[in-house]
Amino acid sequence: MTKKADKIDRLAQLTERTEATSGAGLWREAFRRLRTSKTAIIGGVVIGLFVLIAIVGPWLAPYSPTAQDWRGEVFPNQGRFVGPRGENWFGLDHLGRDEFSRMLVGARQTLLVGVVSMLIGLVAGAIVGAVSGAAATLGGEAGKRVDTVIMRVTDMMLALPSLLLAVSVAAVLGQSLTTVMIAVGVVQVPVFARLLRGSMLAQGNSDYVLAAKAVGIRKRRIVLTQILPNSLSPVIVQATLSLATAIIEAAALSYLGLGSPDPAIPEWGVMLSQAQRFFDNAPMMSVYPAVGIIITALGFTLLGEAMREALDPKLRG
Repeated sequence: MTKKADKIDRLAQLTERTEATSGAGLWREAFRRLRTSKTAIIGGVVIGLFVLIAIVGPWLAPYSPTAQDWRGEVFPNQGRFVGPRGENWFGLDHLGRDEFSRMLVGARQTLLVGVVSMLIGLVAGAIVGAVSGAAATLGGEAGKRVDTVIMRVTDMMLALPSLLLAVSVAAVLGQSLTTVMIAVGVVQVPVFARLLRGSMLAQGNSDYVLAAKAVGIRKRRIVLTQILPNSLSPVIVQATLSLATAIIEAAALSYLGLGSPDPAIPEWGVMLSQAQRFFDNAPMMSVYPAVGIIITALGFTLLGEAMREALDPKLRG
């Protein structure tokens, strides 16, 4: 009996080591491919510059982003605005504030909103997806019923247009940047949940899971130490792609007036919302934040697509 137990333990340890090694090899191969991918390099450079500006922007800004030092030079009612010049590289906004300083400081706020929104969706969606995936994979008939209920709820959330769902949540919670983060995060929850559940179902029939069942490893341990860690690759890729979506949707909510109630706080979505009234006379006020949002979202999208290709064996050349 002792020899049999020792044999089972050795088999379980061998299974775990094999999966850990193959998982580590997958990530090493992915990083090697990313280093040689032009798409990943371009996306990484864009993201790196954006993060750098977000971190050091407030110290690089030549003026206070809220100071209306040149208000006497701007007359919005008469269509008179100050464009780019020596002391104001991007010109002045409708209140006489330095547009370049507001862009630098606003990058931090935009990054904060995007990252926090993505993390809310990732954490909540991963919990829901893990519970559903574990129930469907190893929960028997009762587990399948739990999985069905969870998935029908996520299907209802996915049936709603993402922006409409975000606007509904933001309207209920009230106007603030925190509301924007929660609203955008809620939109991301069903995406992460379904992705992780599907990945766990695919892993549930793998050889290492069957081997773990055969040697008598408890179901909870199989899920936590085997199935779940090996199902996270597509979720990590989706998190990178969702950052781009979160930044765009957060900017859209701010544009609709559901962002920060204090218009003096620089944030690219808020700046775009304020500039729309003066587009005919000062189009560059809209162009600067719009280009910033587009380039940042493009950077995250390029890196996410490169990561997806590097980690997906079906897309490897």
